[in-house]
Amino acid sequence: MDAAIKRQLDELGYAIYPDLMPPPLLAALRARVDELFREEGAQAGAEFRQEPGSRRLANLAAKGDVFLEVALHPTVLECVRHLLGPEIKLSSLNARSASPHNGVAQPLHADAGALADERGFWVANSVWMLDDFTASNGALRLVPGSHHWGRLPHQDMDNPADPHPQEILITGRAGAVVVLNAHAWHGGTANRTAAPRRALHGFYTRRDKPQQQWQKRLLPPEVQARLSLEARWILALDDPLNDELCARETGMSGFLR
Repeated sequence: MDAAIKRQLDELGYAIYPDLMPPPLLAALRARVDELFREEGAQAGAEFRQEPGSRRLANLAAKGDVFLEVALHPTVLECVRHLLGPEIKLSSLNARSASPHNGVAQPLHADAGALADERGFWVANSVWMLDDFTASNGALRLVPGSHHWGRLPHQDMDNPADPHPQEILITGRAGAVVVLNAHAWHGGTANRTAAPRRALHGFYTRRDKPQQQWQKRLLPPEVQARLSLEARWILALDDPLNDELCARETGMSGFLR
């Protein structure tokens, strides 16, 4: 990772990698996401979270080997380790498709409502652009530097759904990936176009925190059996501490609410 990327992550809270997805990977991810939306129908994302104005998919590490390429991408993992330290794990891997003509924007938020603790930052996210992100189709907005403020949007704003005077819009072409310090205030904007805007969210956390989706419980045994040691580490499949944390926080569903 070069010095400019490190500086952007540290100071602004995000970095963009254009064309990180080669065309075959982008095509495979699009195809599998669309297939899952068709298969799951109105129940898409229901096992974890559904959202007005968008369609969601959850637990993608269990729904296709192509998604493991996302979870294990070395460039993304390098950025996440820079943000959180070496002891990281995948917390969840989901999809979010901003629906056409929905007019609904996400409020500004920090993922998991997280504030840095005595050890520092503990959540990071990656946004994989399966479609172009434009000013009109639901691109990501972010308040640069807000990860250093030690506050959440609702503590400073009357309505976190309103524009923030310091926010920027993160746009890019399909195939790009944004890595962000997930303590930075961010949210999806409204899609005012006639087409959906699809993205994957690879969410990571420090190993002393519970996974948002307990991979050991949610991944089928036959999938777990063929994973590499690296994949097992990132998914925390052989980590007694993770099992303890997730058992306490997620319950039998395997999903942290």
